[in-house]
Amino acid sequence: MKITAIKAHALNFEVNLDITSPAKTAQHQACVVEIETDADISGHGITSIGPAKPIQAAIESIAAPAIMGMDPLNNDRIWDRLYWALVPRGQSGIGMHAIAAIDVALWDIKGKALGQPIWRLLGGARERCPVYATFGFGFYETDELPHAAEAWMERGFSRLKMTVGNSALQRRDEPRLLSDVIIEDKRRVAGVRDAAGPEAELFIDANCSLDYFHAVELAGALTPYHISFFEEPITQNDVRQMAELRRQTGMRVACGQNEAQSYRFRDMLVAGAVDIIQPNVVITGGFTQCQKIAALASGFNVGIDNGGAWPFFNAHLQAGIANGGLVEYHYSSVEACRLIYDGLPEPADGWLTMSDAPGLGFDLNRERLQNHLI
Repeated sequence: MKITAIKAHALNFEVNLDITSPAKTAQHQACVVEIETDADISGHGITSIGPAKPIQAAIESIAAPAIMGMDPLNNDRIWDRLYWALVPRGQSGIGMHAIAAIDVALWDIKGKALGQPIWRLLGGARERCPVYATFGFGFYETDELPHAAEAWMERGFSRLKMTVGNSALQRRDEPRLLSDVIIEDKRRVAGVRDAAGPEAELFIDANCSLDYFHAVELAGALTPYHISFFEEPITQNDVRQMAELRRQTGMRVACGQNEAQSYRFRDMLVAGAVDIIQPNVVITGGFTQCQKIAALASGFNVGIDNGGAWPFFNAHLQAGIANGGLVEYHYSSVEACRLIYDGLPEPADGWLTMSDAPGLGFDLNRERLQNHLI
């Protein structure tokens, strides 16, 4: 079997989030890849949290010519070829996004060729995964968050994640003191905990928006609310500072969905900076690299959770590997997926049951995709 065509689509999604009234809107850029073969088997992949047009250009002008005619089942060989074509000095950014999208599409092809779902090819560790809902975005007012939490609980989700920090470092010159952000975050988390009740699991995510001092201050302020993990607490995922925060506060630290290279995860694990790592298959180099990162983590007795959205792709990793864990049912990215995919699985009572359909197990709707082209 040989690769005969590669096409990339730069997309912008505007999604409606109507779990509260009034409804909110959110936007996502993504780049979708389609790969065709001479065996009449095709696959699709996606990448996001990066500028879609430059990623599209990298795929079509550099990546596609580099791997045209190769056997799509040789995913490690192709990954290595793409690495040297796109990021030969260990860079991250656009090149690694391109590799991730292509790699996901290749695993979709592999699954279809072998008649197996990707999660089973990765190891088939479990047939269903626990799911948490990411819902508490910064655009919600403080008094809206409890209503949103209650609505997600009513949908069967007892694991909830909300953002904190609210782009504090980026917005510090508005002026807007970081200490004021911390005070408001405490109010927001307290409201959600009160609405969700004492038995719900509650996670927070600062999206790398805090410095060390304020991340430690926030962790301490939130101790009464029993936070299950603090995701991306410190700017740049500073390994040394995350290790110190973890030691000083005792709060579990998670991060990794925006990391591109495997050595970053090695450094986090060696430094004792994380309790959970979160490689994301649509960002962190696809299934090929994420499977290796998961194996690395297992040597440190560290588990893997999905962070960074796009649950229908990442569920395969969480179900496939023994140290897999939570799938992130990220509200706005789920709604974005609904715009262009058919046959998406639906979680029930906080669990996502994996499909036996080959490959990714859901289909790209090319007609609807045209509505979102940039």
